[in-house]
Amino acid sequence: MSQWTEITDPAALIALLGEPNERARTKERTALTEIDRAWLAASPFCLLATSGADGSGDVSPKGDPAGSLVQVLDDTTIAIAERPGNRRADGYHNILANPQVGLIFLIPGRGDTLRVNGRARLVSDAPFFDDLVVKGHRPQLAVVVEIEQVFFHCSKAFLRSQLWDTATWAPEASVPRRAVIAQQLEPSGQSVAELDAYYGKGYEAGLYEQR
Repeated sequence: MSQWTEITDPAALIALLGEPNERARTKERTALTEIDRAWLAASPFCLLATSGADGSGDVSPKGDPAGSLVQVLDDTTIAIAERPGNRRADGYHNILANPQVGLIFLIPGRGDTLRVNGRARLVSDAPFFDDLVVKGHRPQLAVVVEIEQVFFHCSKAFLRSQLWDTATWAPEASVPRRAVIAQQLEPSGQSVAELDAYYGKGYEAGLYEQR
């Protein structure tokens, strides 16, 4: 570390990276456009970033069929459905302490993304839950976000990573499958075979049922 050159102030950061151009600096909006709404309706996946009162951070993936992940309540408010999970709820505990959130909405195959920043609250029931039903299941809760910033982000990260290039896909070439990871790093007393069975077809069948 003694040989590292660390950036410790905004001036040094700007000196290294430069200033954003006019287009980048002015592209953010405070309300949804029709294009934003269309993107949200087509997105089946987003990342929700939160931060606790102590500054600790968390990023959680959220996914549902396109059209069921997000409900646009009005031009400045959206709701993201929560489905059954592992009950850690790290990000939701953060929201209770610090409502500021950041979201990135993805569409498979697209390199650009839609970014939303704003203030969130947790809602356990509301009439709009009826519009977020998937396979007969209402959300357990919803994250309602009051939008403060919304803008599109360019595709350079996706182009560099070749994320959507199927020729680069080798999901188990470098790391073991999920059952092996769980057996080695999340001790439960179950064998790899038992965990393979757990993460098999039955796991997918129970995506919307509390376990």
